[in-house]
Amino acid sequence: MSKDNLPFDEMFGTGDEPREPYKSYHKWFEGEQNARLRRKAEEAEQAFRRTGITFNVYGREEANERLIPFDIVPHVLSNREWKKLSEGIEQRVRALNAFLHDIYHRQEILKAGRIPAHMISNNEAYLPKMIGVEPPGSIYTHIVGTDIVRTGEDEFFVLEDNARTPSGVSYMLENRETMFEMFPELFIQNRVCPVSTYPKRLRRSLAACAPPACDGKPVIAVLTPGIHNSAYFEHAFLADEMGAELVEGHDLRVVNGRVAMRTTQGYTPVDVLYRRVDDAFLDPLNFNPESMLGVPGILDVYRAGGITIANAPGTGISDDKAIYSYMPDIVEFYTGEKAKLPNVPTWRCSEPDSLAYVLDNLSELVVKEVHGSGGYGMLVGPAASRKEIADFRAKLEAKPDGYIAQPTLALSTVPIFTNKGLAPRHVDLRPFVLVSPNGIDITPGGLTRVALKKGSLVVNSSQGGGTKDTWVLES
Repeated sequence: MSKDNLPFDEMFGTGDEPREPYKSYHKWFEGEQNARLRRKAEEAEQAFRRTGITFNVYGREEANERLIPFDIVPHVLSNREWKKLSEGIEQRVRALNAFLHDIYHRQEILKAGRIPAHMISNNEAYLPKMIGVEPPGSIYTHIVGTDIVRTGEDEFFVLEDNARTPSGVSYMLENRETMFEMFPELFIQNRVCPVSTYPKRLRRSLAACAPPACDGKPVIAVLTPGIHNSAYFEHAFLADEMGAELVEGHDLRVVNGRVAMRTTQGYTPVDVLYRRVDDAFLDPLNFNPESMLGVPGILDVYRAGGITIANAPGTGISDDKAIYSYMPDIVEFYTGEKAKLPNVPTWRCSEPDSLAYVLDNLSELVVKEVHGSGGYGMLVGPAASRKEIADFRAKLEAKPDGYIAQPTLALSTVPIFTNKGLAPRHVDLRPFVLVSPNGIDITPGGLTRVALKKGSLVVNSSQGGGTKDTWVLES
């Protein structure tokens, strides 16, 4: 295959010389011995094991707790590239918050016909009990993870908006710390924007969203489903780094109109709850009555202004993959501007013409569940067997409104370190965004996920992907 037919290589571009953002790193790499780099890679893996950075894989019979592989070659972005990304992400997040406020209040975008009303009313992520509720500071999406993919020098696309309970920020922080410990000289030679202040910024951002009932310094807690959750390490990590309490549903109860947590001195009111529990399990009195993970009555306290829940209940509809397909309209409707970061072209299988096209081209498309996540429930047509395609065809025909389809993009590659040297692998990037009444704060970097299998386009850790440190250069 000629160089012209290969995906865009972020280190080398279309030539043999490294691109400007990678020149300093590449020069350093060329001067290193493979044996030392292999030893450092092994040390990094041992460091992750000692720290206990694992995740759970659901639906597997074998041992389900795994270490996410870490690659020692950083993903490097220039300051110019980061400026382009951060401006587009900020515009998008502002539009998402405006959209959420609108669909739970005046519903102007529906009246204008920019989104079909049934896309909202029939969506399981839409919570009618949030209609008319004004979140503290009018903030719905306090923490957002925006998945970015790249196909060329200046060709960036938003792949997904993660606005329910976005995960992965702990890996961003641990990747940087591990990289710094392994190769401190690199951070002397390269002016890399820091990410270590994220927990402090998270706490400050959450505190700025305190509810009307808050009296004094806001009390912040992280609500986790418990140790069996796939992201429990992150829940505990962030609570510890923020200096916040890590609580489970049974640690909380409604006392005198406030949500309070159990302490050695009795029950103390919580002002801001950073919840990592899905909407359905948040309040057994208002949602799933069988939930043991949430707090009975918390939604009533929230509606009365007694607590801030981050992210707000009902935000899940904004990262629904069917709603994603309308994001260019959503951005334009609320900002008056064209989207600075485009969507990946998307076919809504709920529409007969789109469904017909998708069924005719399954072997060339990526098909995803509207409510899916983590790389589960998706079909990567070019990599699928005839049986997998046939099985997915049956699913599509049975429930077309449960799926969207996208073209198989030639995702950019970044080299990973192998025993034989550098080898290109596909990547995506998840920058993390904090939103408060004080503004939008985007951490310079994010979580780079890499497909470790040659040719694979699936970067999710649950599907065999790994992670990298992400560098944004200061100049």
